[in-house]
Amino acid sequence: MFLAFKLSNLITVPFGWILAQLYNLTGNYGVAMILFAVVVYMALLPVTAKSKKSMMKMSRMQPQMQEIQRRYAGDQQKQAEALQQLQRDEGTSMYGGCLWSLIPMFILFPLFTVIREPITYILGCGADVSAEIVEILKNLAPEAFGRNAYYAQVTAAQLIPQFAAEIQAAIPDIGENVLAGINFNFLGIDVGAIPDWKFWSWSAYNWSTIGLFLIPVLSAGMQVLQTKIMQKMNNSVITDKNGVQDEETAKNSQVNQTTNSMMLMMPLMSLMIGFTVSAGLSIYWLVGGVVRTIQDVILTNRYRKIYDAEDAVKLQRKMELDAIEAEKERVRAERRAANPDGQTQNTSKKKLQKAEAQRIAAEKAAAAREYNARRGIVEEEEDHSDVLSGIPERPYCKGRAYDPNRYNR
Repeated sequence: MFLAFKLSNLITVPFGWILAQLYNLTGNYGVAMILFAVVVYMALLPVTAKSKKSMMKMSRMQPQMQEIQRRYAGDQQKQAEALQQLQRDEGTSMYGGCLWSLIPMFILFPLFTVIREPITYILGCGADVSAEIVEILKNLAPEAFGRNAYYAQVTAAQLIPQFAAEIQAAIPDIGENVLAGINFNFLGIDVGAIPDWKFWSWSAYNWSTIGLFLIPVLSAGMQVLQTKIMQKMNNSVITDKNGVQDEETAKNSQVNQTTNSMMLMMPLMSLMIGFTVSAGLSIYWLVGGVVRTIQDVILTNRYRKIYDAEDAVKLQRKMELDAIEAEKERVRAERRAANPDGQTQNTSKKKLQKAEAQRIAAEKAAAAREYNARRGIVEEEEDHSDVLSGIPERPYCKGRAYDPNRYNR
């Protein structure tokens, strides 16, 4: 328990100090929350960049992964081994992007403590004094704490100026800055209040109630827009082995299917939570979504330049191979045109040497016969009757003298 408390303090204490300084600078909780969201998401930018790079790398690997899945569809073990080898070759992990994206979640949970305890972190009261102030106000105005006890400090911070005398009487050494409470009025909306989604039961239809209703709706809508932009940006880097954008693979990729699920679930969760907590938290999510979308576009463009350079090399290599193959096909076409019957000459080196030797021997034999004929010498013709084919050089070839019963003798 002590370890968990200390670990959470590493986040809550510095970010609580930042939120307090922003409120003291602006004097308005809504404006301070907007600036606070910008500061937090800028501080998380290195982690966001790591997550984005890993997700884009996984997106680019989708064509290769789908090819492996098709190739080893009947062998799950070989498929897993091939996928692991692909990840090692590419220097990435299937869970890398998810792990990096989970880090901001672990940081954001303690940050919610900073947001839901403004008396402690903005007004600078200790935990015991904050709890005492909440108990005093619960006794004085119990009806104000009916909806969400988890955000009791947010409710209490709004009531402090109204019951300042009672609080000072109970806590004599309390500071004047604490008795001033917190200004939750932002653009005519009480962002310390909890929005009510049952608009048909509103007692008044004015900008305060309508604006309070719109804040969680806009926050959920921003998440939908952010997810769609992120999906489109990731799909733009999915290319095949030749570096050409593969829209079909992008559409059926596992990353795309996960993103579609997130596009449905995350906004719904944000919307549901937005109607159970103070509007200040929805403002934080809304502004955080805007900042994250801008970061996503910038990071995608940055990493896409690197991947585009890789794709350019792949495409250049493909063009070179295509040119080589086209030249080979041109030579083959010329050969087919010159020899339409498909007859080919024997180009074996040994057979050419043998044919040349036979030609020379035949010329010598013819010259010898002619010489002997001039001298009146008549040569007896050789008897080749025992040669089945009638060709002494090829005694067993299937010629006119072929004997099918030779082996039956």
